[in-house]
Amino acid sequence: MVKEDGLVFGEIENVGVGKIFKDRDELSKARVHGPTMSGIWGRESEGSCSIVLSGGYEDDIDNLDYIRYTGQGGQDKPGGKQVADQEFTLGNEGLRISCKYNLPVRVTRGFQIKNGPPKGYRYDGIYYVKNYERVKGKSGFYVCRFYLTTEKSVE
Repeated sequence: MVKEDGLVFGEIENVGVGKIFKDRDELSKARVHGPTMSGIWGRESEGSCSIVLSGGYEDDIDNLDYIRYTGQGGQDKPGGKQVADQEFTLGNEGLRISCKYNLPVRVTRGFQIKNGPPKGYRYDGIYYVKNYERVKGKSGFYVCRFYLTTEKSVE
């Protein structure tokens, strides 16, 4: 499903699970994940269609089929220390909408994490946001936490 403003929910034509991209720029040009820095691609009014796991947040847990993903915001610099609370705005609100409407979210893993590829970024398929919460993270600030799995929820 393609939104008129460029957001694509679901699979990208000619991009199979396991495809490796050399960098975030190549990932963006393939329309798998548009932003070259942000880990969430989406809008607070439409939902989020893609995330990248690249080790930017200490509260992330990645068990391949199950992800506990920390939302965006509150860091002193990208990938830095958590120095402020996160809110349900921007991509975080987009992931809440994706949960509410059971929208597909593409997941890409970067070389920076244990379950990532040796180099570059690997597209790992479609996941669904099953739940979310706002809790105190390891640094003592509130983070928006999203629970994603590879299975589409049955309603």
